[in-house]
Amino acid sequence: MNPLNTVKGTIIAGVILAILIGLADLSLDWSGGASTWSLLVWIHVLVGIVWVGLLYYFNFVQVPALAEAASDEGGPGGAGITKYVAPRALWWFRWGAVATWLSGAAILLHLGIFHHAFTLGLTANAPGNAWIIGIGAWLGTIMFFNVWGLIWPNQKKVLGLVEASADEINKARRVAFLASRTNTMLSIPMLLSMIGYGHGFFI
Repeated sequence: MNPLNTVKGTIIAGVILAILIGLADLSLDWSGGASTWSLLVWIHVLVGIVWVGLLYYFNFVQVPALAEAASDEGGPGGAGITKYVAPRALWWFRWGAVATWLSGAAILLHLGIFHHAFTLGLTANAPGNAWIIGIGAWLGTIMFFNVWGLIWPNQKKVLGLVEASADEINKARRVAFLASRTNTMLSIPMLLSMIGYGHGFFI
């Protein structure tokens, strides 16, 4: 069976291929040093792409498309997106946020700088660049709470997954929209901060 016929098969095939490439890299220290850090970073980047990629999809594609569909009187409307696409995309979106935050925390713990990062390098013996990864960590944490505390609870009302009045739905739509736009804005300096930690502030 062709693994590309299903999403699950595609993901498994991609992970297997990545592992084989990793095993072929003779420069990795498989005693638990560099390889652990490399694995954590790879997972963090992979799930971060899922999370932020869907964030950008919602803001750059789905929201404008639904607005156009609503204003198109003779068009097909947005029911297909809200019924079939949005719930699935939001599942990957919110669990991508969890995986991204947890893998980021695991990296900071592995490096021994979790507390230095979240105190922006103001603790004793903090490395000089702890403040930059700390900014990224805090922005990612704010984004994570926006997903689970604002976007998802309100989207459930918008999509009809929980019962809500018309006024509650309108309010929920606005709150979810603003939280999503806030996350899009925060993602730009967050990515700069995270890249800046390992590669210099401006690369």
